[in-house]
Order: sequence, then C-alpha cells, then structure tokens
Amino acid sequence: MEPVHSAGVLLLIAAVAVAVLLFLIIKLRWHAFVALLVISLLTGIAAGIPLGELAGVATGFFGTTLGSVALLVGLGAMIGRLLEVTGGAQVLADTLINRFGEKRAGFALGIAALLFGLPIFFDAGLVVFLPIIFSVARRFGGSVLIYAIPAAGAFAAMHAIVPPHPGPVTAATELQGSIGLTMLVGIPVAFASWYVGVYLFTQVYAGKVMVPINDSFLRGGVSGEPSDLDDPDDDARAERIRRREEEVTPPAFGLVLGLLLLPLLLIAFNTGISTLRQAGVAPEDNLVLDALVFIGQTPVALLITLLVAIYTLGMRAGSPATIETILNDALGPICAIILITGAGGMFGGVLRYSGIGAALSDGLADLGLPLIVSAFVISTLLRVAQGSATVALTTTAGLLSTAVIAADLSDLKVVCLVLAIAAGATVLSHVNDSGFWLVSRFFGMDVKTTLRTWTVMETTLGLAIFVIAVLLWFVFP
Repeated sequence: MEPVHSAGVLLLIAAVAVAVLLFLIIKLRWHAFVALLVISLLTGIAAGIPLGELAGVATGFFGTTLGSVALLVGLGAMIGRLLEVTGGAQVLADTLINRFGEKRAGFALGIAALLFGLPIFFDAGLVVFLPIIFSVARRFGGSVLIYAIPAAGAFAAMHAIVPPHPGPVTAATELQGSIGLTMLVGIPVAFASWYVGVYLFTQVYAGKVMVPINDSFLRGGVSGEPSDLDDPDDDARAERIRRREEEVTPPAFGLVLGLLLLPLLLIAFNTGISTLRQAGVAPEDNLVLDALVFIGQTPVALLITLLVAIYTLGMRAGSPATIETILNDALGPICAIILITGAGGMFGGVLRYSGIGAALSDGLADLGLPLIVSAFVISTLLRVAQGSATVALTTTAGLLSTAVIAADLSDLKVVCLVLAIAAGATVLSHVNDSGFWLVSRFFGMDVKTTLRTWTVMETTLGLAIFVIAVLLWFVFP
C-alpha cells in the first residue's frame, strides 16, 4: 500500500498507538490480546488503510505470525513437557550446575544457548531451552530472570548478527558482502556483545528484578490428576510433583543432550545446504539434498525430535494414554502465549502495511551521516516504528546498498555495516514486536516488567554490537 500520510504523520500515529496500548494494558488492566486487537484496527483506520481491506490485512498478519510461531511453540512445549515429567530437564540442569557451579549457572545457560543458537531461530531455540531454564531456576530460587535473560539474550544475539539467520544473510547479500566472512566475524562479536550487553547487564540489573518462577505451561496435570497449578496448597503441589518424579527413572545425560542436539543437527542440514546452494557450490536439483533441506525445516525438525522424545522418554512415563495426557497438558497453557504473540505480529504488520517503513526510508536515506552511523540510525528507527528486526535489517540494507557499492569498501567494512544494521534492528524491542510478547508470556512478566528488563537488555545488546562494529570499522582498513 502506498503511504497515505507523510512520514511525520505516520510516526505520530505509531507513537500514539503505542502509548494508548501501554495505557490500556498497564493502567486500565485490559487483557493484552484484546488491547492489541483493538489498537491494531484503530491504527489501521488512522493510517488510512481502506476499511474494506483492513480486517483482511490485520488477520493476514495475525495468521502469518501464528504460522511461524504456533507450530514451534506447540511442538517445543510438548518436548519440554516430556523432558520435565521424565526428569530429563533436571538431569541436564544438574550436569550444567555441577560443571559450572551455582554462581555461574546463568553464564552456563547463556553459553549453551549461544552454541545452540547458531542454526536455530530465536523462538525455536528459546522454546526448547525453557524446561532447562526453569529447572535451574527452581533449584536455586530467586528471580527467574537470573537464568532466563542470559539464555534468551544469547538466542537474540545469534539471530541478529550471525548467518545463516535470515536477517544478516539478506543484509550481507544486499550489500554484496561475504556471507562466510560475516559468519566468521559475527560469531566472536555475538559472544563478546552477549557477555557485555546481556550477561553483565543481568548481573548488574536484570537479575535483581524479582520475577517469580511461572512454568505453568510445563507443569500441568498428568494421568487425569488435577493440574498442579490449580492446587492452592503449595506444599501439596510440591509433594505431588516430588512423588511423580520419583516414580520415573531419570534418563541419562547423554540421551537428554542427544535430544537437544537432534533439532540442531537437522536444522544445520537445512541452513548449510541452503547456504551452499546460494553460493552456487551445491546442486539445486538433488533428491538427497532436498530431503535433508526438508527434514531441516524448523517445524519438521521439531516434529521429528518430538517423535524421538516420545519413544525414548515418553515410555518411561507410563502407558500411551499417559503420554497422550502429558502432551495434551502441554498444549492448554500455551494458547494465551500463542494468541498474544499473534496479536503482537498483527500490530507490527498493520504498521508496516500502512507504509511507515517506506515513508521513513524516503526521509532517512539522505541524512548525510557517515555510512556506519546511518546504518545504525536508520535501522533503529525502522525497528522502533514497525517492530520487526528482520524487516529493519533488510530495508536498511536495501536503502544503503547503492551507496555501499559505490564506496568500494573492503569486505571487512561491509561486514561492519551489516553488524551496525543488525545492532539497530536489535535495540528497543517493545509492544509492536511479537518477540516481546513471546518473552513476556513465557516468563510470566507483565508489560511494565518486560519493558524494564527485556527491552533494556535488547538495547544494551544492540549498543554493544554497534560499539564493536565501529571499533572494527576504524581499526581495520
């Protein structure tokens, strides 16, 4: 859709929409799902989307978000529930803690997430890691953010700046840079920026924000028993959980690790072969490679992992009927998470469809700033305005591509620009970002707390990436 209003008016509409949304949720205590639906429609009307199209546009973006999130969250929740019930998550958590110690539990989870996050997208990786995060948190107590933020931030860092994730791959391609060099530079930059912008931030601030453990979607009732969460007696709940876990022989550490590595390996087939095909190294028409790409699609990889988990872990929990109950219990509590995340995607999608990205692009392309600063500023404004980090990455790279190619920069400087764009696309995750709602609901945070922790952490992470990019830009030719 061509923008009906100027960039300034669209920015004002977006700002007012965000402010009203926050007022409805925080002050008037509206349910986030209802508030997001209402504000999405009102924003579309204010932005000039024809009334005959608006409902279809809004539900289209809602469906697109659900298509990418619902399968991953549903399959991941089932895998997590099996790990939880059979003691697999506790086995892995205990092993991590024994190796790293209690004081470095958050660090251990973050490093593990960085390694797992290389081929796995943010939402899929976070879903698979949830039972481990909660197992560690229950063992040591305190705020769940001590353990959640390092892990979630690690997946966010890898997703933002390291190929084969779609944002950095597209940005490097648009700027005619080397995807291989972007990966080689991006991996150490991801580790360094995670340590400064996420882990240290958690130690100094986020970990001190008290958020109690709320793992309701992982700890539902089993075998027809009432849900543990429905029991007002915490002691009775804890006793029932203890008895249940004692009835199941915990799996070996190697089996649990293998289940976590399985989707990593399958997705690596997909990303690796796709990257080689894009570079012209691997053939396009090859049945074996096509099959590996297929089983490496994230939903398919998680489905295969779930089937393996049912066979290797589920049989420990009891009869097929018991397994069915376990999996059914995993799905009920995640409905709100999925719907709110879809509504968040709808809000961001309506903003994009209204033309805010195109209007901003036209107004920002000729700022006259140094290339690396322009990359960060344009990407940041696009990120804040419409929510999607991938859209901010790809749009900014497209805007700067002509200037970058004309400047005849070295391969390393092009990588620095990709990092700067990724940095801007990372900062200030807020209510128009579906990832914001995913984190908020997974860890049981209200909107205000999520803004104080997740939004600030994403900003410190993005700033850390940008500082490293600027240093590399000026230190190396």
